[in-house]
Amino acid sequence: MKPASGLPETLGSLRAHKKYGDAYMQTRTVKDELRENLICKLERREPLFSGIVGYEDTVVPQVVNAVLSRHNFILLGLRGQAKTKLIRMLVTLFDEHLPYIAGCEIHDNPFAPICKSCRDLVREKGDATPVAWLSREERYVEKLATPDVTIADMIGDIDPIKAARKGHNISDELTVHYGLLPRANRGIFAINELPDLAGKIQVGLFNIMQEGDVQIKGYPVRLPLDLMLVFTANPEDYTARGKIITPLKDRIGSEIRTHYPATIEHGMAITEQEAWLSRRTPVEVRIPAYIREVIEQLAFAAREDKKIDKRSGVSQRLPISALENVVSSAERRALSAADSMAVPRVLDIYAALPSITGKLELEYEGELKGGDTVARELIRLAVGKVFTKYFDGENLNAVVQFFELGGSLKLPETSASREMLAEIGKVQGLLEKTKKLGLGASEPEGIRAGAAEFILEGLYAHRRISRNEEVGFTAEARRRETAPDDARSKNAKRNYQ
Repeated sequence: MKPASGLPETLGSLRAHKKYGDAYMQTRTVKDELRENLICKLERREPLFSGIVGYEDTVVPQVVNAVLSRHNFILLGLRGQAKTKLIRMLVTLFDEHLPYIAGCEIHDNPFAPICKSCRDLVREKGDATPVAWLSREERYVEKLATPDVTIADMIGDIDPIKAARKGHNISDELTVHYGLLPRANRGIFAINELPDLAGKIQVGLFNIMQEGDVQIKGYPVRLPLDLMLVFTANPEDYTARGKIITPLKDRIGSEIRTHYPATIEHGMAITEQEAWLSRRTPVEVRIPAYIREVIEQLAFAAREDKKIDKRSGVSQRLPISALENVVSSAERRALSAADSMAVPRVLDIYAALPSITGKLELEYEGELKGGDTVARELIRLAVGKVFTKYFDGENLNAVVQFFELGGSLKLPETSASREMLAEIGKVQGLLEKTKKLGLGASEPEGIRAGAAEFILEGLYAHRRISRNEEVGFTAEARRRETAPDDARSKNAKRNYQ
């Protein structure tokens, strides 16, 4: 690796360096480095873990405490709670560069090497020992735990080919091929889904973590590694797929619980940040605020629904994937209808069912109904809640009366905005009510048409009107049965002549 610009290239010049030659810097551990840099950020009131939304008053303070305490820690939470994203951001607390003995597999400290080859090199070359530099990102090693991971993967193994080539005895430390854990030396080693790791591998972890030694193929190897260990786990997986063995759990300094967004606003901010929306497309994409709220409310409703397994959770990936699919559905319609603007509608949320159903683990009652039916019910519930936010107390009787008097309105999925707006104009007073969504008469046709459809979907969600695939929006069944026949016929004649 090429030395960083302006930084020492030999052990002698490193000793003379103003910063790295300091006696304390030579012996400072990874956890000391993380702690000191974190203290500097706190003193300067710099933001910590930018991009992590909703954890400012809950998870982040606990992570800060763990780092200040020099703890190895575990993030415990359901899927889709930004556990991996958070631990990857710990590298922002590292120094920009870190010196190590050039060519060393385990990034040995030039001032205190622990592997035999580096000790021999320093003894042979002294101050001429070559030095290389690690960046922050290179000091992070991550492993997804799976049942097939071996102790050789994690710790290392004897390499007979290396022994043969260099003429070493098979029991010589120089014949070891190091695993992931030693290669993370002087950095952070993260293991995702820790319970999936076999018990005997977990034993190897805590042994080298606490005592600094391990046996490889029966040969004892002393490796006093300098690193921080960070783990993630889903608490519901302990009984389903495995568990964290007690001795390892006892050596983990802090257990930090993560959670889903506490508010719709936090959820929307995360979805906006993570969803793929800045896409190259020949049409302009405009996503109304109420559509974003409905998609986020859908996830909140799913987390509370009894037909969905709470132990599995409803990942934040659901609204992210759903929003991406909703935008794609609107984009497809705009391209097919030659519209210049793609405006997502509630209809597009129903079209995004494939991005929703796969993220719902259903209970027995939900299985009986089926994933599609449960998802449609959740969309309707979400639309109803967002509709109430904007139109609670608003008089919409004139709109409802249009349908009670026999009117109907079908808005095909592929309708162009102009055609859709012309159809919606038949419903007296409907377009005027879009003002409650902050729209004016000068808004583009697609925006106004989508807002009007949202009002109709809201009325449908509150069972004030009905909707079916063949006819579209009609009077709610019970009211239609009691409406006078002559009034319905007069209304139909007046609106469709």
